[in-house]
Amino acid sequence: MVRFLLRVAIFLGSSAIGLLVAAWLVPGVTLSAWGFVAAVVIFTVAQAILSPFFLKMASRYASAFLGGIGLVSTFAALLLASLLSQGLSIRGVGSWIGATVVVWLVTAVATVVLPLLVLREKKTAA
Repeated sequence: MVRFLLRVAIFLGSSAIGLLVAAWLVPGVTLSAWGFVAAVVIFTVAQAILSPFFLKMASRYASAFLGGIGLVSTFAALLLASLLSQGLSIRGVGSWIGATVVVWLVTAVATVVLPLLVLREKKTAA
């Protein structure tokens, strides 16, 4: 149970970092303070549900697209987060492309780095 909660916290943290970096780097991407938490939760849940779905569909019907599944699921999760919350707004095609790439890259790196930081903190605290 603890491992599951740590994974959820890491996914939420990496999503939050990814959205913040996209809002900071990509013109046309804005986050509202009030809706930020909702946007992060919606994005994280959508990403968790959509990634395996897109992976299964691509492996079954279009294996050539397997490498782009992370980008596709990130775009879809961003779309859902922007539609279902008032916390995320993305304006313009270039901003959608930029936000998708930035969030995908940052969340990928964060899901690798955050566990290392958490485990290091845990080891030094013990």
